[in-house]
Amino acid sequence: MGSIIGSQFKPAWWLPGPHLQTLWPSLLRRRPNPALLRRRLELADGDFIDLAIGANAGARVLVIHGLEGNLQSHYASSLVVALAEAGFQPVFMHLRGCSEEPNRLNRAYHSGATEDLAEVLALLSEDGEGAPFAAVGFSLGANLLLKYLGETERPLLGAGIAVSVPFVLRDAMLRLDIGFSRMYRGYLMRKLKAGLRRKFAGRAFPLDVDLDAVSSFNTFDDRITAPLNGFAGVFDYYSRASCRQFLPRIETPTLIIQAMDDPFMFPTTLPWEHELGPGITLELSESGGHVGFVGGTLPWRPRYWLESRIVEFLRAQAAHCGL
Repeated sequence: MGSIIGSQFKPAWWLPGPHLQTLWPSLLRRRPNPALLRRRLELADGDFIDLAIGANAGARVLVIHGLEGNLQSHYASSLVVALAEAGFQPVFMHLRGCSEEPNRLNRAYHSGATEDLAEVLALLSEDGEGAPFAAVGFSLGANLLLKYLGETERPLLGAGIAVSVPFVLRDAMLRLDIGFSRMYRGYLMRKLKAGLRRKFAGRAFPLDVDLDAVSSFNTFDDRITAPLNGFAGVFDYYSRASCRQFLPRIETPTLIIQAMDDPFMFPTTLPWEHELGPGITLELSESGGHVGFVGGTLPWRPRYWLESRIVEFLRAQAAHCGL
């Protein structure tokens, strides 16, 4: 059985509540622009996934973004820089269709597409530098990573970090229909629909759906995500893709960083300690929002705690593995 521990994160007094913690880094954090090598992996089904790889030759760490994320997401390039400065080689994975060029097939990325993660890790393992020793996933990417670690008999990873995990996708859908969280729903829905229009601008849209009439994740996932990706419907997708059911089987050393006030989930969505596999440490903070965790005593000197905590855990795991 895994363990649940309290977090050392202390939120900035000037960013009280989950929404300010969530919005500040998304809206106001400066994004670095690291020099990265672009690489395209050709997948067995004829599609592709694009990577952005750091130049240094340290132990590889794969970074997986969240829903409608990319290298410009506030947590992405900053973590890539922090990993490189700590001596690791960051490998940023754009999920299928999330890089600058739309993917070839009608299918897209989704919360349960662990076959893509497994194939990327297998392809990277064929390099001279080998597969990443660890992976860091955010939000949807965190769900994806935990599902992979729990369902795979011999994962090609020595460690994992999952940040702001939805755990139960139906809960996340319901939570985003309540109160101020509807603002996040509206923003993400606009991005999802814009991405679909861009992807199918030069070819026929394969579904009989009026995108303008779709306003909720329940409808979007039922009418679009499920049929494009081989699910029977929204509840089939949510039940099969949610990571909580896979947690008991995770033996890989894995840190889950979670805020209890995350506006993308209910407090009851959190797993109990007996649900955690022997490799899992669930680190809970009372506040932090969704991929927020902003500290610091002065507004003009914010401290983005996530990077330091992630690097701390990775250094310990790398030392344990003799890297």
